[in-house]
Amino acid sequence: MAESGAAGTEPGKTQAAPEGSGRRGVRGIPPTGTGPILAAWLLLCVVLAFLAPNFLQVDNLAQLIAQWAVVGIAAVGVTFVIITAGIDLSVGAIVALTGMLAAISMQGGVPGFVGILVALGAGLLIGAFNGFSTAYFGIAPFIVTLAVLSMGRGLTLAVSGGQTVFGFPASFTFVGRAEILGVSLLVWLTLAVFATGYLVLSHTAFGRQVYAVGGDREAARLAGIPVRRVTFLVYAISGLCAGLSAVVLTSRLNSALPSAAEGLELQVIAAVVIGGASLFGGRGSMVGTLVGVLLIGTLNNGLTLLNVPPFWVQFVHGAVVFLAVLVDALNRRRRGRAG
Repeated sequence: MAESGAAGTEPGKTQAAPEGSGRRGVRGIPPTGTGPILAAWLLLCVVLAFLAPNFLQVDNLAQLIAQWAVVGIAAVGVTFVIITAGIDLSVGAIVALTGMLAAISMQGGVPGFVGILVALGAGLLIGAFNGFSTAYFGIAPFIVTLAVLSMGRGLTLAVSGGQTVFGFPASFTFVGRAEILGVSLLVWLTLAVFATGYLVLSHTAFGRQVYAVGGDREAARLAGIPVRRVTFLVYAISGLCAGLSAVVLTSRLNSALPSAAEGLELQVIAAVVIGGASLFGGRGSMVGTLVGVLLIGTLNNGLTLLNVPPFWVQFVHGAVVFLAVLVDALNRRRRGRAG
């Protein structure tokens, strides 16, 4: 059957379906321009340096880096999902639940590295559940991940009794507090995750399959690409990245909160879409997502420093997502007319 056929043997068949790009990216993958977004981020940094004198203080920059790490690592996994024209609304709930499971396991006496494995394993399993439900049961990803969001939040409250869990071994908290060559380990870890995501998307057959599935699922299936397996794997990757984000957040705070990562899914989706990924599928890049994470993280930090009320911060998040999707839709319509 075509679903189980060999994949990725012919790049011309496995690259993204026509998104209107007139030039080719790495190995047939459509490029995503990030120059304007990078310029916007640099401009935002300059503006905040003037409006908020404490923006460049060491303590604030450390907080900013931590925020970049949590959002960025989760965004790597969601980039895979969105390129396939999927969506993952459960990211924040997965971060909260896996962080809480790791915390409870460590309070039960397991070593810190086991707590890390608990978070990663739980994230992978939840992501696999999302992927299996979407790929093999045919349930819309919006419905599946929305249900998992609700179930995850409920389970987090249930297993914790609604209480914050804190006090972990040094073998766990070092992830959020250690430095290598004078640079926070969070920076190195985030860059390593992005580099891995970039290599997978740009230099592997699986990466080309991801773009192909998002570009045209039926054409990908006819080309012999295992569409259901690819769909399953991208959600598993997203869950694994969310579990790693939970390790970063929990280790840095040295505590696990039942309400942790609320609204994280919106920030992650905003970063991926702002970075050039299309919610219609077939377009996106790790470089673009990284720039989108920098922009969203800096915007959040700046709004906090300027004492903007939280409800306006939430409004800005929604407005940014809407504008990014609107631009994507208009560009898609323009490319369709040009074609």
